[in-house]
Amino acid sequence: MDNPKRREVLALSAGFLAAAFPLAALKKAPAKKEAADVGPAEDLMREHGVLRRVMFLYDEAAHRLETSGKPPLDAVAAGAGIVRKVIEQYHEKLEENFIFPRMEKAKKLAELTAILRRQHEAGRTVTASILKLCDGSDGKQLAEQLRVFNRMYRPHAAREDTLLFPAFHDLLGEKAYKELGDQFEDEEKKQLGNEGFEGAVAQVARLEEQFGFTDLDQFTPR
Repeated sequence: MDNPKRREVLALSAGFLAAAFPLAALKKAPAKKEAADVGPAEDLMREHGVLRRVMFLYDEAAHRLETSGKPPLDAVAAGAGIVRKVIEQYHEKLEENFIFPRMEKAKKLAELTAILRRQHEAGRTVTASILKLCDGSDGKQLAEQLRVFNRMYRPHAAREDTLLFPAFHDLLGEKAYKELGDQFEDEEKKQLGNEGFEGAVAQVARLEEQFGFTDLDQFTPR
């Protein structure tokens, strides 16, 4: 039998629930938003960040070698290993295979790309020398090679970040640029494994610990 009071109670209850818990809130929570796509230039510039962190360790190692200090040579060698794997065998190959040829074909910054190619080759020679000298046989020569590497790669990376990559973005157009970003991501997984860029950052952080550089604030002028 229908009960008017019961219908009234149910209606009030439904109204309360609707006010307290809107329909949208009762629906299944949306999945976590995926990370934004990383464009080719941003991808390469992040890898330049890894390179610069290794170069900072190179600076410190050279300083210690030149002032009778004792840098952790195993960490220096590991840093050179990151440069070889992440920068020389992966990052620079992306530039040589996907960026330089397009710029040269379009007759854009051809002189710059020619210099960058030569510096890639020179950098690989210096890295091989650094790895060899990490046996501790000649600290003076190791310090010199570390400084030679940094002196070349600081302006090298800066020119790419401020000249080459912006010009390449303009040349390619948004659709082709996004497609190349997807291709870079596939190459990253293939060459660097599932950890990719994040794995390289974690490796550099461990080397910074060996140098005693875990606290960024220690470099703030007082």
